[in-house]
Amino acid sequence: MRLKVSHEKEINSSVENLWDLISLREHLNLVHPFCKINEAIEWNQKAHKDMLVYLNGLRYFREFKTWKEKKGYTLIIGTKRGKKSEVSWQINSENKKTFLKISVKPYLFVNLPSPLYKVMFYVIVKPMLTKYLKSVLGGIDWYMTHKKPVPKNYFGKHIWFSNY
Repeated sequence: MRLKVSHEKEINSSVENLWDLISLREHLNLVHPFCKINEAIEWNQKAHKDMLVYLNGLRYFREFKTWKEKKGYTLIIGTKRGKKSEVSWQINSENKKTFLKISVKPYLFVNLPSPLYKVMFYVIVKPMLTKYLKSVLGGIDWYMTHKKPVPKNYFGKHIWFSNY
């Protein structure tokens, strides 16, 4: 059993412009406040794979599983040979407003007995991932508003991904 953490934010953008940004090769270099390097490994019509190096040097690989034009995508992320988290990015539009929702099913603590897993999830994982998702979504909105890359750690440092 894997529990999920989600966060949704209204983005100052049209659906089309938001999709153009989040489907862009190496887009995390522009929008991700904890990204040191986002480098494409394979980025074409058939496959989307990239590498994300966080500010603290942690290196994760993303492999996209589904790709739905102007709707979003799903992917797995983790170290090259380690466990992977499942992630979805979903674009929604309502009343002429555009929203982006990111959901993560993290791999952390999944091998623990269920009661202990739930405690660790709600006490550690959910608060930390929520802070992370707010920063990433904030970076996307910041980029769409200012049309320049989001400054590093712009919404505050994160203990898992920033350099202390």
